[in-house]
Amino acid sequence: MQKRISPARKLLTLFFSMLYISTFTFGGGFVIVTFMKRRFVDELHWITDQEMLDMTAIAQSSPGAIAVNAAILVGWHVAGFPGMLTAVLGTVIPPIVILSIISLFYRLFAENRYVAFILKGMQSGVAAVILDAACSLGKKAFSENVWIHALIMAAAFAATFFFRINVIWIILASAIIGLILAFRHGKEEKP
Repeated sequence: MQKRISPARKLLTLFFSMLYISTFTFGGGFVIVTFMKRRFVDELHWITDQEMLDMTAIAQSSPGAIAVNAAILVGWHVAGFPGMLTAVLGTVIPPIVILSIISLFYRLFAENRYVAFILKGMQSGVAAVILDAACSLGKKAFSENVWIHALIMAAAFAATFFFRINVIWIILASAIIGLILAFRHGKEEKP
């Protein structure tokens, strides 16, 4: 049972959660989505697994950074327009500060081989976190025993990996298939 908290407290929790997640994650949007799932689904219970899966799909297929798109959706879901602004602000402050500092010392970082080694090592960790996100979010899609999800996923992989089809076309085709399935499912539920 989730206890009720004041709207101001909820916005503060949302802001500091997004600020923390954005500050200490490296590797892009999918890594942040994994930590957002842990925080907002598993710990705070503000969002369900299915809602997070849907938000991730929308964030990925929308233009812009996945992290910001996901923050917009989570913030809106949690606390409406103020939540959206709060989540986005918490998400963009750390990269702006970090990039500003790096730009001041770019020459030092670019020529330092130890920094290069650290960044190479971080790539391995990022790959593991992205794999974890794909497995935990994909598990939900397969738990419903809908064969069409597996077929779409396999077709999207084959189209990208073997045929080098642009991802935009794959996303559009998947969206059209999703709309058709949702429309068909809606008709089946009506008496």
